[in-house]
Amino acid sequence: MQLNEMNKQQLEKFRDEVKAEYEGYKALGLQLNMARGKPSSEQLDLAMKMLAAVNSYDADYKASDGTDCRNYGGLDGIVDAKNLFAPMLGVKNDELIICGNSSLNIMYDMIMRCYVFGVDGVQKPWKDLPKVKWLCPVPGYDRHFAITEQFGFEMINIPTDENGPDMDMIEKLVSEDDSVKGIWCVPMYANPTGITYSDEVVKRFAALKPAAKDFRIFWDNAYCIHHLTDHPDKLLNLLDECKKLGSEDMVYEFASTSKITFAGGGVAVMAASVKNVEYIKSLMTIQTIGYDKINQLRHAKFFGSYEGLMAQMEKHRAIIAPKFKAVLDALDSEIKPLGIGTWTKPNGGYFISFNTLDGCAKRVVSLCKEAGVVMTGAGATFPYKKDPHDSNIRIAPTLPPVSELEQAMKVFVCAVKLASAECLLAKQ
Repeated sequence: MQLNEMNKQQLEKFRDEVKAEYEGYKALGLQLNMARGKPSSEQLDLAMKMLAAVNSYDADYKASDGTDCRNYGGLDGIVDAKNLFAPMLGVKNDELIICGNSSLNIMYDMIMRCYVFGVDGVQKPWKDLPKVKWLCPVPGYDRHFAITEQFGFEMINIPTDENGPDMDMIEKLVSEDDSVKGIWCVPMYANPTGITYSDEVVKRFAALKPAAKDFRIFWDNAYCIHHLTDHPDKLLNLLDECKKLGSEDMVYEFASTSKITFAGGGVAVMAASVKNVEYIKSLMTIQTIGYDKINQLRHAKFFGSYEGLMAQMEKHRAIIAPKFKAVLDALDSEIKPLGIGTWTKPNGGYFISFNTLDGCAKRVVSLCKEAGVVMTGAGATFPYKKDPHDSNIRIAPTLPPVSELEQAMKVFVCAVKLASAECLLAKQ
């Protein structure tokens, strides 16, 4: 029987039974963490040989064009790294900048450049404007929202479905209000929903007619090769679609190997139009003499080619896919029959998005924490940490071993049951 079909006496009996089960979990003294989308130690072990990929004694510290990677120069990255990452994003080498270890860092820097200098050296810097508004597909990535909140931008929630964000709403806001300057997007295996934008959504992004000439799409393609099935999603190339319409300057695209090699020790990349790349480089030349070319070369030699990179992703899939299955199996068996939640079943990425009954997410996360299971904070997937329905919870399955994950899911489903019963009883 689904919980919303139970009468008061049945609900009270259900609550009391689940509460007794929950107290048993609390007594175990668990210490399990599912708060962030971190790669597991087993995944990190896959890249250990990369540390020996560059050996200066054999003179293999040089890029294929002869660049000495130990020295200064190469502002936008070595050719070997460009040859590796250009096919990953479907761009040309002159549309690519190879940066440091963090795509989030690049995104922050891009916001800062637009804020201080403007998007192209012609438009006003955003700091000189009375107001900057930013569109935020929700639920979304908390660290994206933290950046635009820090800069004082007014963030506007954009609902999403299985195809992507509400394009009717985006088109209206962008075309009518020149204070709307940008939008966050995780277009493939989105954080946290795991959805991939449909071809129609991508084409409508390319066809946007912003009132603001300095409107920019921040296309965070973090999970573009993080597949979990034999039938991976496919994402239309936004930059290509924009080129067809002459709108390619509207896009900044980002990715990294932070969840492929070493978190904090990977390589981050940015793709944009040639015009944008040249402008960004003109600012970068003051900011830095160059990023870590040894690390870029290390990655290029370790993978060998884009095909080598994709072969490595199959090893990641073998580790991660069983963890996603463990989570989904628990939800299907324990929550689905009771009708007290909905969730996504992604074909890739790092997250599962779970929706409780309205008003229950904070309670579920709190119950989990009390029982020793740390989840991403309720509300984190919305700007200002304000989930209007208090329902969304991001589940990050990748870090714990499967055995710990199964234990954590027992606590999670128990917490969902208890919070749901409490909520329904309060309404009776």
